[in-house]
Amino acid sequence: MSDVLPALGQVAILVTALALSTPLLGRHLARTYTSERHLLPERATYRLLRVDPDADQSWRTYALSVLGFSLVGLLLLHGLGRLQPHLPLSLGLDPLPADGAWNTAVSFVANTNWQWYSGEAAAGHLLQAAGLTVQNFVSAAVGMSVAAAFARGLARSRAGGRVGSFWTDLVRSLVRVLVPIAVLGATALAVGGVVQSWHGPRDVTTLTGGTQPVLGGPVASQEAIKELGTNGGGFFNANSAHPFENPTPVTNLLEIFLILLIPFAMAWAFGLIVKDRRQGGAVLAVMALLLGASTALLTWAEMAAPGTVPALAGGAMEGKEVRFGEAGSALFGAATTGTSTGAVNAMHDSFTAPGGGLTMFNMMLGEIAPGGVGSGLYGMLVLAVVAVFLAGLMVGRTPEYLGKKIGQREIVLVALYVLTTPVLVLVGTALALSVSPGVAGLQETGPHGLSEALYAVTSAANNNGSAFGGLTSGTPFWNTLLGTCMLLGRFVPIVLVLALAGRFAAAPRLPAGAGTLPTHRPLFVVLLSGVAVVVVGLTYVPVLVLGPIVESLS
Repeated sequence: MSDVLPALGQVAILVTALALSTPLLGRHLARTYTSERHLLPERATYRLLRVDPDADQSWRTYALSVLGFSLVGLLLLHGLGRLQPHLPLSLGLDPLPADGAWNTAVSFVANTNWQWYSGEAAAGHLLQAAGLTVQNFVSAAVGMSVAAAFARGLARSRAGGRVGSFWTDLVRSLVRVLVPIAVLGATALAVGGVVQSWHGPRDVTTLTGGTQPVLGGPVASQEAIKELGTNGGGFFNANSAHPFENPTPVTNLLEIFLILLIPFAMAWAFGLIVKDRRQGGAVLAVMALLLGASTALLTWAEMAAPGTVPALAGGAMEGKEVRFGEAGSALFGAATTGTSTGAVNAMHDSFTAPGGGLTMFNMMLGEIAPGGVGSGLYGMLVLAVVAVFLAGLMVGRTPEYLGKKIGQREIVLVALYVLTTPVLVLVGTALALSVSPGVAGLQETGPHGLSEALYAVTSAANNNGSAFGGLTSGTPFWNTLLGTCMLLGRFVPIVLVLALAGRFAAAPRLPAGAGTLPTHRPLFVVLLSGVAVVVVGLTYVPVLVLGPIVESLS
């Protein structure tokens, strides 16, 4: 009972904070993406970019803008990595190797933040601040912009496939949401003990009288947007398990709150954008239900510690920080894999077999519980289209969602979206286990070795970025494989979502009829939750059986 009460207390504080902040931020997000007024910093940015903020782009132009902007960011970040020794504040570090620089550039541009390297040993202060932190902001803003375009497509009628201006959505996401909240979050983290400086390694005297170099850096400023933008790349190799990134249980809870803040608020904003708050409430309920179930199961798996000796430490403490314990690590793990955040405050490779399997299952859901900033919302809405389509088949009526008919072309786009990530995960894992360079990176053999490879490819294709720590991924093979999965797993779904948004925006809005499935009631919440779980179950259970499930049974 002494272990359970602190766990329940953390959850209660987190739920209360989210319940208070979600409606407030949700209303602000809805105004951000529907307002016709441009703030002074925004107007200056539009002039600099030479774009018309009031232009209404077709979905194709919107998609090309997303791809072009992301390509420029990828090239710039790759260049910073390769030219690092010639940059100021490089701390004398070597350039990133060609395959590693490419993997890192793709990773941060794709909002994945997979790290094959140790942050403190490979990235200088300028690369961290001007390269990685900047991409933490803009990649998150891209996801939010695409979600806003999709919501706009559902809200419009006969708009000729126009879904808004990417440049306006991008700039507003940064100026009105991400930058202000990140500044507040970084200040709070710095007050809580997270390091914020510009100095290099300094020798400090240890308790035994020896000396040890300790690296400082702009950590708090990166940590805030790393969590807020559901990015996850750590300044240090230990990520949020490092005391300079996450020193206390209070900062731990604050970081979890930052991870979940925008994804839940985006669902609330969706209801306001489509002018039916109940629709946003239904989506929010599904997200909360799936996250709650995941948190409960993961906490049980780590605190009950099946297959270990709980009496030794009260649960499975291997790979966990004593500052947080099993409950704080499980809550962080559920939040980080339920979103597209690669941050970790414990080593998932050291989780129990059921616990490690649950973190993989969270990512396999498509990270919709509540998912990444923007990507969680549009991923859940795609599954909502699947749910109404299945319901329509059962009653023999043409399916509709928010007054938009779901026809053949819409279902083709949805099917391609749903199949993209599983193809990348299953084919990528099979390839990694079929060639010697892939197998050479595994630390373990047997079911756990399969889990290491499966986790890595799942994390990359779903743009999560967390890892089973046993995998040696900093090799040309793994950098190339995972970089390809991250690139396709991010931008193929975005293009499909924007194409679907264009279809909805061009379609007329039909009035609800007697056979229309209400998509705001508890029945639909249950149906949508079931669809999310069943789609993942039918797709991934066979490979999960060979990995974490058989490891649990053994």
